[in-house]
Amino acid sequence: MTEPPSACIAIVDDDQALRDSLAWLLGSVGLATCAYADGEAFLSADPEGFDALLLDVRMPGLSGLQVQQRLNELEHAPPVIFMTGHGDVPMAVSALKAGAFDFIEKPFNPQQLIDTVQQALAEHQRRREARRRQAELQARYAALRPKEQRILVHVAEGMTSRQIAEQLGISAKTVEVYRLRAMKALGAANLAELVRLCVALGLVETLPDGTSPLADR
Repeated sequence: MTEPPSACIAIVDDDQALRDSLAWLLGSVGLATCAYADGEAFLSADPEGFDALLLDVRMPGLSGLQVQQRLNELEHAPPVIFMTGHGDVPMAVSALKAGAFDFIEKPFNPQQLIDTVQQALAEHQRRREARRRQAELQARYAALRPKEQRILVHVAEGMTSRQIAEQLGISAKTVEVYRLRAMKALGAANLAELVRLCVALGLVETLPDGTSPLADR
């Protein structure tokens, strides 16, 4: 079997006819696939290289739930869509609780399957973009001067420029200069956005309203 392309949906099911059918269906809407007859073969094929996974619940060897457990140990596993028979629905619910994206019952409604896969791909892209933004933010923060980094911590803690100046033994005007430099370097348009980015960097734990630091970026 050849290596999977950069954007690909994995199909893991012991039924070859079903694998072929799913590959044809997804290919008809321009989606690339790689099919595997069992969980062991899939896990040996770099699971993190896929953008979504269609996974049967019941298979010889590793079950779908066992494959999911292995995937949960990875840093960047693809979204998992379980394929279930009618009697497997309770198992599928357990899979959802363990982080599965969704489950679909056999026999499939073709459009429902395509829609679910498209949603999983969008979710995978959202996660990838969030990781990219986080890595970029970390790099920008690392490029700041040590004193600018310290000032950011105090800003995130809610200290005023005067309080920060007293803490660091510098003038309030100097604090403002450093803060503005840091804002520009991190791409923060205002103080509220700067604080959200500080939360994303882990300089403080959470925002008072519990919102996601990068949700609006």
